[in-house]
Amino acid sequence: MGQTRPFRPTALVVEDDPIQREMIALLLEETHFDVIQCEDAQTAELALKNRHPALLVTDVTLVGEMTGIELVERARQVNPTLRVIVMSGRPPARALPDGVTFFAKPFYPIELIREVSGGRH
Repeated sequence: MGQTRPFRPTALVVEDDPIQREMIALLLEETHFDVIQCEDAQTAELALKNRHPALLVTDVTLVGEMTGIELVERARQVNPTLRVIVMSGRPPARALPDGVTFFAKPFYPIELIREVSGGRH
């Protein structure tokens, strides 16, 4: 008999810096998420529609035409209850959508682990 793998929620990590993206993905995998990595918001938008993640972690500034904030707004249209963490090296230029957690870069890995472990549904 084969063993069944326990359910692992999916997290979508959107970050144009490959080193940071990989670090965040590894942290989330350690906290029992399956992770999809994207470097731009356009690709992430497709993943949001096709994979229905439980968590979105995005940088504000991304390559391409869409910002992380615009991605969050579109993601919330698809899934209004999606958990979202936005990261940036600068304070947000405008108010973030309700329920969005902001992390100022650089942040300690334990901060991300605590956020996703403590607030998981």
